[in-house]
Amino acid sequence: MEQLLPQIDVSIIIVNFNSFQMLEKCLNSIFSFCNSTTNEVILVDNASTEGDIETITNKFSNLTLIKNRTNIGFAAANNKALTYAKGKYSLFLNNDTLFTEDSIKVVFDFVEKYSGKLFVGVQLLNSDGTKQESVVQFPSIWNGFTENFFLYKLFPKSKLFNKYYQNYNDYKNPVEVDVIRGAFMFCPTHELKKLNGFDDRFFFYSEETDLCKRFKDNGGKIIFYPDTSIIHYGGATADSNLWFKFKNQTVGKIQYYQKHFTGMNFILSLLLHWIGLLLRFILFTIGGVLSFNKGLLLKGYYFFRQLFVYPQNKFVRL
Repeated sequence: MEQLLPQIDVSIIIVNFNSFQMLEKCLNSIFSFCNSTTNEVILVDNASTEGDIETITNKFSNLTLIKNRTNIGFAAANNKALTYAKGKYSLFLNNDTLFTEDSIKVVFDFVEKYSGKLFVGVQLLNSDGTKQESVVQFPSIWNGFTENFFLYKLFPKSKLFNKYYQNYNDYKNPVEVDVIRGAFMFCPTHELKKLNGFDDRFFFYSEETDLCKRFKDNGGKIIFYPDTSIIHYGGATADSNLWFKFKNQTVGKIQYYQKHFTGMNFILSLLLHWIGLLLRFILFTIGGVLSFNKGLLLKGYYFFRQLFVYPQNKFVRL
């Protein structure tokens, strides 16, 4: 195994595709606020078409740029950067985030005082400062039922009906959770390498859910640290192409089922997913017609198209 150089505290890993202005703001915030630890920044550009990424990266020192010739996906790009990481810890960070304080130092100090194996996430904020969903429970049959039949919307603070319920709690201390969002994932580098990083069979969604599950299955803990926060604009790349986002959300969700569910659990999860898509197609289409809203109609159409999206099973058990 590659020897880690102890003088690097944190390897900050960012995967980028286009969104150059957002990326530059993200990098500026890192170098402005996060100076209490010894960091390196590893940026992977997934074949951006917006221009030459070096017009941005040349403005910053202590930055390693990896330019991919093709878009190899979020998981694979992060793994590529991980092979370059020299830090004791690695921080997977989205390119659409902004620091307003030295959250890296806060989390670093917390993890250093803890003897166990930890992945740590922080409070994500919207651009207006309101709280964003930062944690979620693992997928299950019940969670699939409550999500696809909108029960999580009716009972947002219910542990029983909403897999996102922990986001409504006003935590004062760190708490163990199932999944932290991939926008900020602070992890011991050697633990990541033992897991071989993300499973790069996931292209763009569900990879952080799978990584958290494998880490917990191997004795690790996933911690939500509420006392520091970053701004996360969310979907800076994906929202520019709504079908890309919708399609890959379905692909990632089904891939997670293929990998972690078997038998009736898999069949029921898939069935609930399809029912949820059908209900949303009907509701968004009716809403779009009644309100003459093209955006709702387009979403309804995309929910319908997702009914015909089924990824090849790359997780067949031998």
